[in-house]
Amino acid sequence: MNPRFRLSTTAVAGLTVVLLLAGCGGGGGDDGAKAADKASSAPTTTGASASASSSPSGSASASSDGRPKITLPSDVTLTFEGGKTGDAVKDAVLADSAEMTRAVDAAIAGTDPKGEAMGYYTTGKALEASVSWVAQFKKADVTITGVVRYYDRKVTLESKTAAVLTYCGDESKGFSKDKKTDKVNRTPVTKDSYVTYNTRLDKNSDGVWQTSQIISTRGAAQCQP
Repeated sequence: MNPRFRLSTTAVAGLTVVLLLAGCGGGGGDDGAKAADKASSAPTTTGASASASSSPSGSASASSDGRPKITLPSDVTLTFEGGKTGDAVKDAVLADSAEMTRAVDAAIAGTDPKGEAMGYYTTGKALEASVSWVAQFKKADVTITGVVRYYDRKVTLESKTAAVLTYCGDESKGFSKDKKTDKVNRTPVTKDSYVTYNTRLDKNSDGVWQTSQIISTRGAAQCQP
């Protein structure tokens, strides 16, 4: 999921599993940001214990192909580089992975409060961790804002229905924002603003490449500018 839009120390207290698909900005000044970094480093979906339905319901509208239509707030921008490889299957993996990221952010931002799209593009441990991560934002009463860029996206097809996707995230311009005051919790740009992701996607019977596992590492050398 996103180590962008990092939560404050109080928000991440007790968080055992996080799917970092949303965030780089912390709260509470430099000390709070450092504490948040430490609390949310090297997440994994393995052993996720969040209580979640395997198919969250919601009222999000559907596109012409029947897929959930994902809308993000005007102050949230996600960019995904390298979406066209020349291989139709790999391109489908890249597209559905991007939609997964957008879906989690939509759930956090409140444009898909019931997580319909999130349930559509994630499954298994990744879904459990996504639900848990979104709940942390709700509990802390914060949302997301800013720009995040995803790059160096590389797909390896393991079979007709399984793929591994690795990529980097530049989260230096993504932050959390207090819902009540609209105050943006800005943090300085450091090596930890850049994250590497290692994900597994499985193609379901409807032809959707759902993210089933995700591991992220903050400050990864291969993602530094």
